[in-house]
Amino acid sequence: MPILTDAVKNAALDQAATLMGYLAVHSAYSASGANESSTARQAIAWDAASGAVVAMTGTESLAMPDGSTGAWLGLWTAVTGGVFRGMLPNSGGEAPRQFAAATTDTLTSPGHGYSNGQRVTVLPGVGGAVPAGLTVGAHYWVINAATDTLQLSATQGGSAVDITAAGSGLVQRIRVETFDAAGTINVNAMTLTLAG
Repeated sequence: MPILTDAVKNAALDQAATLMGYLAVHSAYSASGANESSTARQAIAWDAASGAVVAMTGTESLAMPDGSTGAWLGLWTAVTGGVFRGMLPNSGGEAPRQFAAATTDTLTSPGHGYSNGQRVTVLPGVGGAVPAGLTVGAHYWVINAATDTLQLSATQGGSAVDITAAGSGLVQRIRVETFDAAGTINVNAMTLTLAG
């Protein structure tokens, strides 16, 4: 596997950013871009990549209708229609943490920083698969949190999810916002990083 220079990584990120020019809010995870809940998509302005990182310029405000829910941010090629490019949790800027799990129903994630009762989601890592028993994009609550380990529950204060096969991935905080009246979700920062 080649080790790429930052110049190559920056060029790749600048090109990738042009393929993700619009932002939407979604009520639930989807691999195809379903569950869009914001009133309209907003154009994303990206800075030029530097140091293998490209960052969104400024703040994007997405209008949310009365009775809607926002939990995921979707990346699109167009203001309407277009091609769906991916999704990330509405995390309030908290970075994902890597984890590994055997069949003990416990995730090992050194220095994860999560506490009991926080709402999180799980995502696959590069080349990995989440453990059997966990579902990509589902919402879980942290239970039995310790410095380097935690368990996940499908319900707040419930029992640990039964992990039936080992795996690994990313665990990330997720904010689920429900609007009793029309409002907005503000996205203040977003970055794309090309590691390796």
